[in-house]
Amino acid sequence: MSARAWTCFAAVATLWGIPYLFIKVAVDDGVPPAFVAWSRVTLGAVVLLTLAWRAGVLDTVRGRGKWLVAYAVPEIVIPFPLIAAGEQRIASSLAAIMIAAVPLFIALLALRFDHAERAEGRRLVGLFIGLAGVVALVGIDVSGNPEELLGAAMVLVAAFGYAVGPMVLKRTLADLDPRATMGSSLLIASIALAPAAAVHPPSTTPSSSALISLVVLGLFCTAAAFVFFAILIAEVGPGRGLVITYVAPVIAVACGVTVLGERPGVGAVAGLLLILAGSWLSTDGRLPPGLTELVARRRGRRAEPAPARGSVDPVSA
Repeated sequence: MSARAWTCFAAVATLWGIPYLFIKVAVDDGVPPAFVAWSRVTLGAVVLLTLAWRAGVLDTVRGRGKWLVAYAVPEIVIPFPLIAAGEQRIASSLAAIMIAAVPLFIALLALRFDHAERAEGRRLVGLFIGLAGVVALVGIDVSGNPEELLGAAMVLVAAFGYAVGPMVLKRTLADLDPRATMGSSLLIASIALAPAAAVHPPSTTPSSSALISLVVLGLFCTAAAFVFFAILIAEVGPGRGLVITYVAPVIAVACGVTVLGERPGVGAVAGLLLILAGSWLSTDGRLPPGLTELVARRRGRRAEPAPARGSVDPVSA
């Protein structure tokens, strides 16, 4: 991947690693899942549509309405409230790790819809190692608890939607400005989620921490993240781009442990390690450009022969 792609990759992995914390804070404070989803997409839509309008690129989405809907429904309308509802039943860190199943869904869908994204060789091995991590998580930490199983199922359905959305984006919308594309998609999601949010508004005024969480979710985890995401998918495709779902759980687990005091079980730890291994293999076992150059320099220095004793340094002579 290019340096630009790796920059977008790091940005999206971070911005989509922290929302599980803020979703958990909001739903635990009593904010209904539908309202959490609606508020973040509405705020994100306002920001991105304003930026697209000021840049003069808003008209580029004309004639793409059906594809914007086809993208927004599986990528935003279905997953956002499902993840929030799932987090009412499972820990934020577990929800993030469950989303790591997205690349596997991508590989399965590619068999029928996108031959260029088929996982083969090392990438295929990485995907199944990542899947083994998800299986370890569900089988050890979640099984036996009906409420947690329901929450995990909701998050897995959301993961499937996250696999469908990028494939639609790559094939039909990747040539458009990401601010216009994502702003319009978020507007469609806002309209679709508005009835549910109106039926289930917060029963009391949300606390300051919940309000801050909603603002962070809208501005950073939605508006900014979706722009970086669109650029990333256009650069490397959904298969490699969605390896962020292997990296984001690391950030989510760290946030859950340090901020919320969550204590992941044996299955979560085993799953996380397998997911990290799968992430590396799914990107062809390569390092980012900056790290590659650093490793090459260090190897070059080690390979340089040491000066012989008694020899004179030509610089200091």
